[in-house]
Amino acid sequence: MTRRLPWRVADAADAPFPPAETALRQPDGLLAVGGDLQPVRLLNAYAGGIFPWFSEGEPILWWSPDPRMVFRTDDVHLSRRFRRQLRGLDWTVTADTAFERVMHACAQTPRPGQDGTWISPMMVEAYTALHALGFAHSVEVWDQDQLLGGIYGVGIGQMFFGESMFSAHSGGSKVALAALAHLLGRWGVPLMDAQVENPHLLRMGAFHLPRAEFLQQVRHAVTLPGPDGNWAATVGQMPARQLLDG
Repeated sequence: MTRRLPWRVADAADAPFPPAETALRQPDGLLAVGGDLQPVRLLNAYAGGIFPWFSEGEPILWWSPDPRMVFRTDDVHLSRRFRRQLRGLDWTVTADTAFERVMHACAQTPRPGQDGTWISPMMVEAYTALHALGFAHSVEVWDQDQLLGGIYGVGIGQMFFGESMFSAHSGGSKVALAALAHLLGRWGVPLMDAQVENPHLLRMGAFHLPRAEFLQQVRHAVTLPGPDGNWAATVGQMPARQLLDG
């Protein structure tokens, strides 16, 4: 039996991707190979439920796994123990004030079962360009001027696609994720993509969504008006304890 190969991406940055439903089952979700990370191609990919994931030195690989790991923005869990700890902390949350710094910190964070990082200089350059255009965002957690944790991803319309997060202090990434969900929920964004299964995400409320249902929701959500542009002034400095009120 001949093994089907992933689709080869056309050279034109605005060339369409194949339907995400046609992705391979093994490896799960591999859809296409090649192309580049120009903003128009990245935005087309995310709007179609597709994301890039590859190691430095490899060709660019495009994925849409089934099922998809997602969060409802009104249902991100912080444990009772951590909520008690957070109540006594003076941490603050900002958005879009240290985007590239968050990306570099995510790249330097060790991941169980992974050798190195997929967040290469090429990826940093590509997502920094999306950030400048108002489509990529970061949420940062601070103790005064010390960056404790953060998360970044891509927002299109009323859909947010999480990419990576980090902790420089215990609980930093938890607060970043919870704060991102809090903000998105406040702005009417119901769903946040978390891509693939991770035990830490499951403990915080992530769940599996069949790809067909995920794609249906994404294709509608990206057409709706959402929180575009830079979020820094809108969010300001939010006390992390404010998350306990939700």
